[in-house]
Amino acid sequence: MDIETLTLYFTKYGAIAIFIIVFLEYLNLPGFPAGIIMPLSGIMAARGNIHFGWVMVITVAAGLLGSLMLYGLGRKGGEVFLKAYVKRFPKQKDSLEKVFDWIRDKGCLGVFLGKLIPMLRTLISIPAGVVRMDLVKYVCSSTAGIFIWNFVFVGAGYVMGDQVFKLFGAA
Repeated sequence: MDIETLTLYFTKYGAIAIFIIVFLEYLNLPGFPAGIIMPLSGIMAARGNIHFGWVMVITVAAGLLGSLMLYGLGRKGGEVFLKAYVKRFPKQKDSLEKVFDWIRDKGCLGVFLGKLIPMLRTLISIPAGVVRMDLVKYVCSSTAGIFIWNFVFVGAGYVMGDQVFKLFGAA
């Protein structure tokens, strides 16, 4: 999905588009890069199309819902999937075990920090579900990490405004 298409959706559908696209991005679906989606949401706020506070509420809610879906996936079927995955890709077993050990060892801090690391931030929810991390602790640590990540990127779009559009070659 390119920036022109995202701009069209954001302009035409507003908060609904922001929520859906951020939700899909937090599900780690290809084609929804946070580096474009979040700043574009900030630009929409800077242009007066939506209040910055609402953009933050919408993006954090969408991010948390997407994260909770992956957490649930990990909790309900993650072990079965991982056994099949390791059977097919046995060289990945050690790497996967390190991630699970890290989540078990670091707990909330591990999820919080994981939400701040590109690539890991969307995937950290699955191992948290597999190790059956306490749901309230998971929600709190995820929300904090999601808020910071989104604030940085949405804030960049808000502060830099049209400079971001010029950077990506859109009007």
